[in-house]
Amino acid sequence: MLRRFALSSLLRIVRPVTLLTSKDMKKKFTFLSVCAIVFALCFSVHAQQSGKIFRIGFLDSSTASGMAGLLEAFRQELSKLGWIEGKNFTIEYRFAENKGSERLPELAADLVRLKVDVIVAASQGAASAKKASTTIPIVMTNAVDPVGARLVASLAQPGGNVTGLSALSPELNSKRLEILKDAVPKLARVGLLRPSAASLQMKEIRPAAVALKLKLEEIETQTDAKGLESAFKTAKQKQVSAIMTITSSRFFGERKRIVELAGKYRLPAIYFQKEFVDEGGLMSYGVDSTDLFRRAAVYVDKILKGAKPGDLPVQQATKFEFVINLKAAKQIGLTIPVRVPERANKVIK
Repeated sequence: MLRRFALSSLLRIVRPVTLLTSKDMKKKFTFLSVCAIVFALCFSVHAQQSGKIFRIGFLDSSTASGMAGLLEAFRQELSKLGWIEGKNFTIEYRFAENKGSERLPELAADLVRLKVDVIVAASQGAASAKKASTTIPIVMTNAVDPVGARLVASLAQPGGNVTGLSALSPELNSKRLEILKDAVPKLARVGLLRPSAASLQMKEIRPAAVALKLKLEEIETQTDAKGLESAFKTAKQKQVSAIMTITSSRFFGERKRIVELAGKYRLPAIYFQKEFVDEGGLMSYGVDSTDLFRRAAVYVDKILKGAKPGDLPVQQATKFEFVINLKAAKQIGLTIPVRVPERANKVIK
């Protein structure tokens, strides 16, 4: 209101005049000066209001250490977009410590109580956040199947308060099985590590195993130390010749331990992200998760600037990587056919 008054006053003053006396000029100058001060005060108030420190909630089922690299990429992208942590935004972190089904609803409710301006979450976390609030904007970092999980109405028009990125995980699981069969000669039996809740991905991977003539041994896996050790023992008992895990932030958070166990039990394995290979794993094929987290920062930037999540189409992953570690193959006595590394984006020798 004050800004409109100042602007209208200025417009009245600067309308054309035919002749001004010295006295009139002084009056006009004085009034213009007053208006200029009022105008400056208006903009000062506006600047203070726009200087709000936004609160971003981050919700994930894994651990802080497991997600550190991806979160750094997220913060770096926000910085490039002009955001300064501590000055115009802060992040409230909530990690379920691999107890997603038990703790995520509680952690999501906590972020809602804090009245954060936006929640950033992976697929399972996004579902918990949506149940906790239908108004706070939610940005998915790598949802497995956002439409199938009923997080959004459609990719093009998500509606509601959820948007973000889809990682195409069900389709990529099939591709991983195919690569595993090519890499491990005479492969017939594969151990699949999966949490109890993995129905969306299993719909894709079971028929893929049948098509590739592979026997799929599904091993329900707890991601604590005891649970992972037990899963690998079960895999050996079932006489599998290789293993893979479904896409899960829980497995990602425990990637170092999983890679160590695969080496200990001398089982060839393919993983869903390159970070497993960075820890010494054999192979990975999947989306570039670092790229997804950077792109999630772009969504957050738009939402904090006023965009509605329901109006922002969900984007699918566009960058994929096949990484293979020949050093790891040698350590478990596996000879990989030459044609397999030739298809890789990166080969570690």
